[in-house]
Amino acid sequence: MTAPVKNATYHNTKGDLFTSFNVEDFDVPHGRDEVWRFVPMRRLRGLHDGSFATAVTADIAVSVPDSATGVTVETVAKNDPRLGQAGAPVDRTSAQAWTSMSEATVVTFAKNSVVADAVNITVTGKGDDVTSFGAITVIVEEGAEALVNLHFVGSGTHSDNHEFIVGDNARLSVVVHEDWNDDAVHLGAERALLGRDATFRHAVAVFGGSLVRLVPQVKFAAPGGDAEMLGVYFADDGQFFEQRLLVDHAQPNCKSNVLYKGALQGDPSTERSEARTAWVGDVLIRANAQGTDTYEANRNLVLTEGARADAVPNLEIETGEIAGAGHAATVGRFDDEQLFYLLSRGINAEDARRLIVRGFFSEVINRIPGEATRELLEAKITEELDGTEL
Repeated sequence: MTAPVKNATYHNTKGDLFTSFNVEDFDVPHGRDEVWRFVPMRRLRGLHDGSFATAVTADIAVSVPDSATGVTVETVAKNDPRLGQAGAPVDRTSAQAWTSMSEATVVTFAKNSVVADAVNITVTGKGDDVTSFGAITVIVEEGAEALVNLHFVGSGTHSDNHEFIVGDNARLSVVVHEDWNDDAVHLGAERALLGRDATFRHAVAVFGGSLVRLVPQVKFAAPGGDAEMLGVYFADDGQFFEQRLLVDHAQPNCKSNVLYKGALQGDPSTERSEARTAWVGDVLIRANAQGTDTYEANRNLVLTEGARADAVPNLEIETGEIAGAGHAATVGRFDDEQLFYLLSRGINAEDARRLIVRGFFSEVINRIPGEATRELLEAKITEELDGTEL
């Protein structure tokens, strides 16, 4: 394993960034820093520089289906050795969450257990005048299969770390639903570590919150791993959403597929209409990762004036002995050919545009596990479109 270098100094690849669990090891970030250049720093409520409101313990509730066997839920101290297995934070805000939290939640799926129904983890904001910190670690032992829904609701300022440890021949599907009230701020760092022949399915849906920034990272610890990362997001006026991903192919013969789709709509009637999203997708293929097969794509629909989407896909390839690697990103308005086709079939322009938006998201939503979750996300998109002149 390549040793990390000191904070704020040159590094070989994006997979070799400086890491630490101690917030004091990081410099205070600024808006001119590369990894923060899209973020409105003034809206972080002090999570980046230590000026946040009083720290409190996060409100985390875990619901295990009655039919499930082999599932253990624990609240542990921050020095529990099971925490941090996927790696330490790579930035000051996630290190702040580790330093400031008083406890963490660990959910373990026993070896060879199969849990067909979802385990639901709900994080509820603590409201104004406080800042909540926490950590959630999901461990799927060898040969086990599990589905986890991670749901964020309520108001407040929250920062946390999520870890997913997927053992050899294990399978984990995770759905992260950012369903905050529109005044919430959430910074979340996510790290997944995949064992031999492990399968990891990760889906993110971001609809609520004033500012939501997620940093998912996947690293293959042994050959044969398979990772899929999906995302849907819909930003309204005054909202800022950022997804900043890293897939680290550190082992041979692993696969990854990344597909995120987003839509944005501002409110042209306001003086300073602004809906913003940023998506940065990094895929690193190390020198020893022969046989890698990877593709990443980000698609964005800008529905109104006063909306801006930034999309930055990146590939770092250190070996030519791969099965395939590619990336794509688009930011644009409606597909004119699709719109013309629907209009020619007698569908009015407003309904045609709504059908296009729903169809745009369906490619991702149809691949998210759980019928109830898919129906909920479809309903969220319908709710976003109601009252909007497209």
